[in-house]
Amino acid sequence: MYLPSLFGVDGACPLVDAGDAVVRRVCVSAEFRAFAGGGTSPVVTWLRGLARQAHAECGGPGVGAVGLCFTGNFALTMALEPAVVAPVVNHPSLPLDDPGGLEMSEEDAAAVAERVARDGLRVLAYRFDDDRWCSGRRFAAYRALLGDACDGRVLPAGSANTNPPPFFRDVVGCAHSVVTAHLVDQEGHPTTQARNEIIAFLAERLGTQRE
Repeated sequence: MYLPSLFGVDGACPLVDAGDAVVRRVCVSAEFRAFAGGGTSPVVTWLRGLARQAHAECGGPGVGAVGLCFTGNFALTMALEPAVVAPVVNHPSLPLDDPGGLEMSEEDAAAVAERVARDGLRVLAYRFDDDRWCSGRRFAAYRALLGDACDGRVLPAGSANTNPPPFFRDVVGCAHSVVTAHLVDQEGHPTTQARNEIIAFLAERLGTQRE
């Protein structure tokens, strides 16, 4: 497993002030495109290279990529690297100022759609139903681009963890992080089921199921 650290402090609990500072820095960083009109975030080029390296080092049919929130859509745009065969898009929040935006250039969007259709890729995606950072309009835009290849799954907001870390409670302010901050780690719970579905999807696509 490869876990790129793109911002923040590894392992730190997301407090309000620290989280605000990270968001402000990322929004003005040249590596990210937080707002509409910016196209694909440049950091995705590096992530594609990481996927290519991981595949060379580990072998197998390909690489899975899981994006979360600010990086949610990166898992999809990483699919322009042929090694990426299992993209998982969790509650993608970019662009911040366009609820129906996809955070990719028109050229990259067309290339992703072509690659998904050509290679039969399936894209798994999750959001809560009242998430204001990842709206139904955004999922509709993914569906319009990818058709039936986009498996967008929507969980009821009432199933979210009601006591997330402070940044998610006070700044995010809604059910958002399906398999992290708003996860309820209980057997049979909708968020736990979502986590298990993601693991099963990766295992199927990457050929790691146990006999």
